Amino acid sequence: MSTEHTPDVVVIGGGIAGLSAAALIGRRGRRVRLFEKAGFVGGRAVTQVKNGFSFNVGPHALYRDAAGIRVLAELGVTPRGAVPRTGGGHAMLGGVGHAFPGGPRELLMTRLLTFRGKLEVARLLGRLSALDPGPWQARTVGEWLASVAHAGEVRLLLGALVRLATYVNAPDLMSGGAALEQVQRALAKSVLYLDGGWQQLVDALRAAAITAGVTIETGVRVDAVEEPVDGGTRVVRLADGTCLRCTSAILAVAPEDAARLGAGAARALLERCSRDAIGVRAACLDLALDALPAPRTTFGLGIDTPLYFSVHSAVADLTPGRGALVHVAKYLDPLAPEDAARDLAELEAFTDLLQPGWRAHVVHRRFLPRMTVSHALVTARGGGLAGRPGPEIEPGLYVAGDWVGAEGLLADGSFASARRAAELCLARIAGATVRTAPGLSHSA
Repeated sequence: MSTEHTPDVVVIGGGIAGLSAAALIGRRGRRVRLFEKAGFVGGRAVTQVKNGFSFNVGPHALYRDAAGIRVLAELGVTPRGAVPRTGGGHAMLGGVGHAFPGGPRELLMTRLLTFRGKLEVARLLGRLSALDPGPWQARTVGEWLASVAHAGEVRLLLGALVRLATYVNAPDLMSGGAALEQVQRALAKSVLYLDGGWQQLVDALRAAAITAGVTIETGVRVDAVEEPVDGGTRVVRLADGTCLRCTSAILAVAPEDAARLGAGAARALLERCSRDAIGVRAACLDLALDALPAPRTTFGLGIDTPLYFSVHSAVADLTPGRGALVHVAKYLDPLAPEDAARDLAELEAFTDLLQPGWRAHVVHRRFLPRMTVSHALVTARGGGLAGRPGPEIEPGLYVAGDWVGAEGLLADGSFASARRAAELCLARIAGATVRTAPGLSHSA
């Protein structure tokens, strides 16, 4: 066993959260080593290129009014992409397509709603941005919908918008306040679909980290982060027996992996977080088509079913020539039994409704029966966003990811918690510097 004593901070996990935290700390002149057990960084944000088509791991969207954009800007990263248009989509109810009410004209024209329903939707959308999410954090989405939407058809539509904005199909579990915040963000500034897929963010964050002096090592497994020793320093033990001494460690991994890596009281806390976490999943059918049979149909949303269809290449640069990159998804109920064959059949049937004859145009297809959307549902029972574990598990040990912190859902939770974990690490290092004898840079 060898012992090394080089980094100020060790970051474990090379996804969006880990790369962001490492880059933010490195930019402040601190020594950072990042370890990723896979052979590449990026996690679920990686993009695979097949026959010239750029496949994200299911449908991805970057919110334009949230933590991710702000952290990226701090790191000098400007995402390249475009905003999907709100009009022209299809709202699918009872297997019948209606104009999706994505704007005033579509709301007036659609047959999805009665006249009274249209008036209620118009009034609701007009005041939605002013609603306070706070009182609804500890109450469910279902309770919130029943309170704000009186007509059944309006509740169905608003429930579909919640699924679209959050990727969650759990109205009796999810925090209504967290859902409301996310819908408000979506309506305020929409989202970006990224040119070339989310790989552009992975590459940009990796470059920012390397420029900041971060050492990134892939294909390296970490076995444990030991309890504090020698005045609070940490020992990070790698699978090959190497031990690294550092001031702080950040676990930018899933809750169950964080629990495995922790020790002592920290491990007990992380194990409880892992037990309490309800994973958010989606079944995804990703399609590369040489052409769209129905070129004008680029978006469809299930109103009475948790289904989604979108031609992301109609917005972003994801395909060669005239091809189309399509994402079809089913937001899975976390309490329902798994049935991948049923889910695939539903996804294919939904695509049949919107793009009849699509099978003759398939260049490549990929089915992801249980894509991880988020590692932990934000529940009403847990108190909403404030009920998630904070980044600091104990001094010198921090977590980051989409399951951490009181800000942001999806990738924005990863970005926000990464930034906070980085701030805490830097503050701890600064504190160590103050307490260290003159002439020494830090005590770790």
